Amino acid sequence: MSEPPKSAPRVVLRPLEAHDRDRLLAWRNMPEVGRWMYTDHTITPDEHARWFEGAVIDPRRRYWVIEADGRPVGLANLYDLAPEHARTAWAYYLADRSTRGQGIGAFVEYWVIEHVFGELKLNKLWCEVLVDNEPVWRLHEGFGFRREALFRRHVRKNDEPADVVGLGLLASDWAAAREASRARLVARGFDLPA
Repeated sequence: MSEPPKSAPRVVLRPLEAHDRDRLLAWRNMPEVGRWMYTDHTITPDEHARWFEGAVIDPRRRYWVIEADGRPVGLANLYDLAPEHARTAWAYYLADRSTRGQGIGAFVEYWVIEHVFGELKLNKLWCEVLVDNEPVWRLHEGFGFRREALFRRHVRKNDEPADVVGLGLLASDWAAAREASRARLVARGFDLPA
């Protein structure tokens, strides 16, 4: 007899709201978040306010706060949303260390992919990941993303050049990877529609 799936956290992605502004500034300035972002400097309140105001009105961007068991724990977003080309880019981070290892990142990945191909009816989802962030680019590959580029010395981190991996997922790739990806999450105890 097989073991029943363990109970997974209840994960919800809700649209970004005005009251999230200060929380996002604190998250963006956390060393464990900033380590994987393209910028290294401490983000000032004024700089963050300008970014936030632009983020909520830009039709080429979408933001969601990731909640686990009712607690805000991270941020997911689409950017460079280009319906005319049937593609968008995406990124996410988990700011709450206690969430790591619970499958929340995998759930977010599944949710965003389903949203992009199911609701938005786009053909391509792509992302860029610092080459040193191997757990994340491997997670993407586990969902069917393919490495499309290695951007050598693409950004500066800690005043040193850093390489970036470019990954892409087509709707047809997702059609082939969806069921196995869904099954892995269901086995971890996540409740997902068929």
